[in-house]
This record gives sequence, C-alpha cells and structure tokens, in this order.
Amino acid sequence: MRQTCLALVSIRFATLSAILAATLLSQPLRAETRVPVTQAEISLGFAPLVKAAAPAVVNIYVKRVVQTRSSPFQGDPLFEDMFRDFGKLRPRVQNSLGSGVILSADGYVVSNYHVVGEATDIRVVLNDRREYAAQVVLADEQSDLALLRLEGAEDMPHLALRDSDTVEVGELVLAIGNPFGVGQTVSSGIVSGLARSGGAIGSAQGYFIQTDAPINPGNSGGALIDINGALIGVNTRIVSRSGGSNGIGFAIPARLVTAFLAQAEAGETEFARPWAGISGQAVDADIAESIGLSIPGGIMITEIHRESPFFKAGLMPGDVILSVSGHSVNTPAEMIFRMTVAGIGNETEVTFFSEEEIDTRPVTLARAPDMPPRAALVTDDDTPLPQVQLININPAVLAEFGLPLSSDGVVVADTGPFGARAGLRVGDVITEINGARVSDTGEAARKLAASGRWLSLSVERAGQRMQLRFRL
Repeated sequence: MRQTCLALVSIRFATLSAILAATLLSQPLRAETRVPVTQAEISLGFAPLVKAAAPAVVNIYVKRVVQTRSSPFQGDPLFEDMFRDFGKLRPRVQNSLGSGVILSADGYVVSNYHVVGEATDIRVVLNDRREYAAQVVLADEQSDLALLRLEGAEDMPHLALRDSDTVEVGELVLAIGNPFGVGQTVSSGIVSGLARSGGAIGSAQGYFIQTDAPINPGNSGGALIDINGALIGVNTRIVSRSGGSNGIGFAIPARLVTAFLAQAEAGETEFARPWAGISGQAVDADIAESIGLSIPGGIMITEIHRESPFFKAGLMPGDVILSVSGHSVNTPAEMIFRMTVAGIGNETEVTFFSEEEIDTRPVTLARAPDMPPRAALVTDDDTPLPQVQLININPAVLAEFGLPLSSDGVVVADTGPFGARAGLRVGDVITEINGARVSDTGEAARKLAASGRWLSLSVERAGQRMQLRFRL
C-alpha cells in the first residue's frame, strides 16, 4: 500500500511539473531588470554586459598649450604667493587623459569639457586599439560637456541613450573608463541619488546622477550604464575627503547629452540654453509657512527681467515656481536643466504658487534677446583709458557675463593694454564717470575724453561697488 501511495504521489508531481513547464513555455519571453539570484547568474556576473558596452567607451589623450610663469620663488613657502605674478609668461605643453563614449556610428563622442576643453591635439583610442584624431565640434564649460567628431570614422560601436528621467534610486550601474591611465576599467555600484545639483568642475554648475561606483582621475567622461547596457550618464567627478575613490560619484544625465547631440547635429557651434531672466531662492520651511505654502519646495522669484519669458507668462516677484515640464524644481540648477532639455523654441508648462493659489501656464523658451544693440566701442588712444572695448547692456550681455538683472551702464568687454593696470576687469560694469551716470557706450566715450586732471570711475563687479580714481 505504501509503495502504491508513493507511486501515485510521483505521478501527480510529474504531471504538475509538466503542466507548469508547459505554462511557462507558452508565455512570451520578457526582458526583466532584476538582481541576479541564482548561483549561475551570480557566477556569470556582468561579463556579457561589459563585453557589449566596452567597445563604445574610448580613451582620450589630450595636448594643450598653457601659459605658465617661470618664477625664482616657485616652491618657496613664504614668497611664492606674494610674487605669484612675478616672471614672464611662457607657453608649456600640458598632457592629460580621460575617457569618452561613442554615441553614433559616424563617430560622435561625448566627454567632459574639463578633459578636452581648449585642447590643441586630441587622440582617441578605442578598446580594440584603433586610433583616431578628433576635433571638438561643440563644448560648454557650464555643463562640463564636450562633443568630439572622429576623423574618418564609420560603422563605430556606440551606446544607446536612455531617458535619464526613468532612472530610479537603487538601480545597478557600471562605470566604464580609463582611471589613472592604466587602461579600460569597469567598476560597479548603484544609483545613490537623483537631482543632485551644485558645483562640478571649474565654473561648471550642473544637475547630476549620484552613484557610489568609483570614478577615479581619468574616468571622467566615461560611461555610466544600466544593466541593459544603455547610457544613463557621463561620469564627471567624485567628491572625496581623501581624493581617492571612496566618495560620492556624479554623472551628467543622458537627457542633457541628448540635447547636446541634437544641437551638434543641427550644426550649432555654441551650446545654447534658454534664458530664464529671473533671480530666485530655494523655499525652506520658514518661507513656506510665511506665504501659506503647505510643503516647502520650489524657487521663489526675487527679481525678474521685463524681457523674461516668465514675466511674459504673467509671473511676478514673490511667486514660487514649483515645476517645469511636470518635474519639480527646488534649485536654480534644476530649473535651468529642465528648461535646457525642453529646448529653445518649445513651449513648456510651468506650475507656480501665487497669492495662495497654484496655477499652471505655458512658457515659450527662448534665447536671451540681444536687443537693444550692443553698440561695441573702442576708446581712442588719446583718452585716459585707451583701447578699452565697451558694450551696452542687454539681456544677452547679462547672460554672457553673468551680471545681475538690475545692472545698468556699460560693460568692459576688453581692458586693452592699460585697463587692467588701472584695475579694470572684463565684465566690470561702469555706472558713473566723474560722478555722472553712464547710459551707453557713446556717452561713456565722450565723458572719458572730457576728463580733466582726475578720472573717477564707479564700477560694479560681482555685485560689489567700488571706486577707481586716477590722476592724469
């Protein structure tokens, strides 16, 4: 009897297994994004993924000419800073390396601006050791991105761009690059955070994907890919107390790379981003309570230019911008990112809080208008400040020189041979000459020419006012 029962159980188990197998085989196969669970999957690791993605990640070798001073005080702990500008400027060839990612079959490569910016010679080496000369076709220091074009390239391996807005915290990612020049290297991690904003390299400001995947020197410009092999970001830097890889890594989102590639393919030579024409501050809990906003967030407009697209849409100082294109914005960097990926000439929806009500209105994104005319003027040789180039202020000039929206006067575009010695800098706003207000370049030139034995300039620099006085 016992043997009979065991036989019946075996038959039923075999029947159930057959039915389950038939059911699974009848279902269509679907690609899933999941963590490896079986021993076979764990032992396999990321090898197939790396094998497919690595050929599209390149090493970049750069030469640039920099001007350095040869000072006898160099290395001296006491006098080096005191005599920093002592000695003649001498050209010196500087070598550097980094990484890049091929984006198209015809040889477009994305990297960081701080890797290839101002380069005089660029050599790109593929994973299979093929070498190509490359030229920068589009570069932008603020976003820390640069796009190269390989000379004579065709049928190149390349990575697909994924919409970085679909990336979620916790996803597995791989960073591929050339750290320390040792050759192509792969490191793994997860997406640690999204919508990170702040300083990047130099004057760059951005909006980043945060990862714990190591990003060492030389890895900049390399690929941050998901486990399906799609590019979700371009590695740009790591923040670390020790300077090593045990820190927080940041990558530029693929959506911005997509906008960059689109402008390059359209023939643009300078990266253009929409102009906001506003100044603002993040809304914290105290500000939110004072204005009746239930949840802290958004950007309160503190100043707005009359030519701003937000002003034309009806927004005013005191209003709080909550979202752009359906995405919440809590810092100016987030807002500029959303405007940039939406694109110049397009209309986007802006949700804002005004007078205790939430409203949504369309805003047409545009470049900063270059009107009224700049009326560039170079001062005469017989004036107290000869060969200084001055231009009128308009929205495009405000954006180009990063000036406050309330700036009024004329801007120093070139200091000439003596302006710098007199204390002037490019980007200075001259508001008064000898106590009289200056409204345009023509008036500034006349007032300079009419100066007597003394010259007094009222100058605004980086939001600070100063007086420059000279005896002629």
